[in-house]
Amino acid sequence: MRGVKKLANDMIASPYFSFGVTVLLFAVLYGTGVAMYKGFLRPQVFFNLFIDNAALIIVTVGITFTLIIVGIDLSVGAVLALSCMVLAWLLANTAVPVWAAVAVVLLMGIVIGAAQGYIITKFDLQPFIITLAGMFFCRGMTAVISRDTIQITNETFTAIASYRIPIGDLGFVSVGAVLALIVLAIAAVVLGFTKFGRAVFAIGGSESSAALMGLPVFRTKVIVYTISGFCSALGGVAYALIMLTGYNLHGLGMEMDAIASSVIGGTLLTGGVAFIPGALFGVLIQGVILTFISFQGTLSAWWTKIVVGALLCVFIVMQALITEQKARLSKKSSMGEPPEKAKPGLAG
Repeated sequence: MRGVKKLANDMIASPYFSFGVTVLLFAVLYGTGVAMYKGFLRPQVFFNLFIDNAALIIVTVGITFTLIIVGIDLSVGAVLALSCMVLAWLLANTAVPVWAAVAVVLLMGIVIGAAQGYIITKFDLQPFIITLAGMFFCRGMTAVISRDTIQITNETFTAIASYRIPIGDLGFVSVGAVLALIVLAIAAVVLGFTKFGRAVFAIGGSESSAALMGLPVFRTKVIVYTISGFCSALGGVAYALIMLTGYNLHGLGMEMDAIASSVIGGTLLTGGVAFIPGALFGVLIQGVILTFISFQGTLSAWWTKIVVGALLCVFIVMQALITEQKARLSKKSSMGEPPEKAKPGLAG
């Protein structure tokens, strides 16, 4: 009994516990789909989760950086919409090549993210308010450019959008999906194996302690919001590859989907803890729920929001319980008493 309790405590204390729960939940949902619908067995159904959610995956990566430092970025959906609109307008009304238009869009996202990060950090303002203002600004600028849909008919861009990368004889993925996986891999390396990544986690754990350790808090926080802005713009490019349009209402509510995906993937809202692969599975869970609804045929897509909302509440409560349990174990350890011997009456 004592060994089982110690194992359970070790599992809960592990930084990968939430990630394990997320992966298990995804497996259960996908397994349910396979059991109910034969179509779920097709490999292309799984690949479509990446194709359809490429933009959300990229945006979720960016917003995860901000959540780690106990921040938030509500402007990501609006920046995505503005990126789609600017890209569509440039390709429809100018002779600039596709690569130049994409470069302009990415630079715009970097500038917006850096400006928000600088204002938040320099004046010690609430990220919620500043990024909310950024959301209104970007959404308004999108409408200023055009209130109507702008179709993307550029031959090069449409060719990239329609290109399919084969995966043996199993199926294919899109350019946007590959782009999303590359962003995930880079983010995982940056957070896990670089000084910058360690500084991000340190600031999320305690900004004052990070400053006392001599870490570049100001610069790191600005870079974090710059990364979020860049990912939002890149997500806009990936979204344009799917929609082939620029429209004012693109990405509406995507900031909430990204936050939910990150939290379900194991990112703590109290900061200092995140696992990038978990963010991916958070997105895939939303995707598999929507796929399940599509196969069912009679349910509204709004059920995705309902289920994700319920899951979000469950994971937030789970995070609170995990944090409380870790604090209890830490307190027992600091008293020099092994956790499993702290209460002999419960140790069996």
